[in-house]
Amino acid sequence: MSLTANRLSRIKPSPTLAATNKAAELKAAGKDIIGLSAGEPDFPTPDFIKEAAYTAIKNNKTKYTAVDGTPELKDAIIGKFKRDNKLEYKRENITVGTGGKQVLYNALMASLNPGDEVIIPAPYWVSYPDMVMLAEGTPVFIDCTEDNGFKLQPADLEKAITKKTKWIILNSPSNPSGAAYTRAEMKALTDVLMKHKHVYVMTDDIYEHIVYDGFKFCTPAEVEPGLFDRTFTVNGVSKSYSMTGWRIGFGAGPKELIKAISIIQSQSTSNPSSISQEASVAALNGDQSFLKERNESFQRRRNLVVKMLNEVEGISCRTPEGAFYVYPSCAGVIGKTTPQGKTIQTDEDFSNYLLESEGVACVHGAAFGLSPFFRISYATSDKVLEDACKRIQRACAALKGKAKAA
Repeated sequence: MSLTANRLSRIKPSPTLAATNKAAELKAAGKDIIGLSAGEPDFPTPDFIKEAAYTAIKNNKTKYTAVDGTPELKDAIIGKFKRDNKLEYKRENITVGTGGKQVLYNALMASLNPGDEVIIPAPYWVSYPDMVMLAEGTPVFIDCTEDNGFKLQPADLEKAITKKTKWIILNSPSNPSGAAYTRAEMKALTDVLMKHKHVYVMTDDIYEHIVYDGFKFCTPAEVEPGLFDRTFTVNGVSKSYSMTGWRIGFGAGPKELIKAISIIQSQSTSNPSSISQEASVAALNGDQSFLKERNESFQRRRNLVVKMLNEVEGISCRTPEGAFYVYPSCAGVIGKTTPQGKTIQTDEDFSNYLLESEGVACVHGAAFGLSPFFRISYATSDKVLEDACKRIQRACAALKGKAKAA
């Protein structure tokens, strides 16, 4: 009898974490590695947020809290949704977890029955399908092509909805593509969803504040008030506030769902860190002006990476609206041969070649459900990004032969 549960056969370890760990191991072994696989801002947590944590420790706020968040943090979250998204919630509509990932996982565990379908536009964040399968649901994928800006089209959404559809997961701006929906594009999707009263919307807005070129973020319940009671809006402090290690995510939605999530969390992790919650209150209630300055840095980095990648023969890179990723096509190198005589047959082959030949760690597109692409995180310095792109240019220039016809 096996020690491990059968349900583990449905899932695989996170490919992004695997790529990050592999790069870290090679670096520790003395290899010259540039890691562009992790989705983590290089900026430090702002000082005023750290000060709030120090104060919390000094004031002995180090005990258990309510399972799904302190009243103070829930109030800060309510204020954030009202300020940023024009959405009105009460404490009973708010849940706080140990990162956005736990909030999403809890919601799926609390709501899915065997056979329930969850629509997931591809490319998608790597964890969505596995979380659905762990909860005994069935992921239903819709390819969102580069020609459509990696965005879900209303007609494709309509075709994918069945009587078994329970949720659709939307992520804007997107990990891995950086694509973000305009208000008109989001309204076209919500118009479809308004016709299907049994479908709920789970929206992952974790990159909300990281947008460029004057782009205006919007979220489904804001665009279509008629979906308010069918929407679970997930966000957190990890990305915008550079608080990845603090592990605080939150969600807002129907009271019934929030209560069910609390039950699950009470029997798994219980409350998130009391210190992290105090710091998150400061983050959400404090001066938000630093976000603009950091976005200017991210935008400059984005422009650098897009320009340099589009100069590479065989690579084409769309300019994303938000987040801190690019999702370039490597179709123009598929079929070519490495200096060692190996044929590049997949985007995974290409990503491995970049790591082995030039020490550039990225994540292959198949991990996100759409090939042949690869994901680069530009949440690092301009100098490092320029070096990495030069290495990619060098690696591609060394390839021989012709690309496979599309």
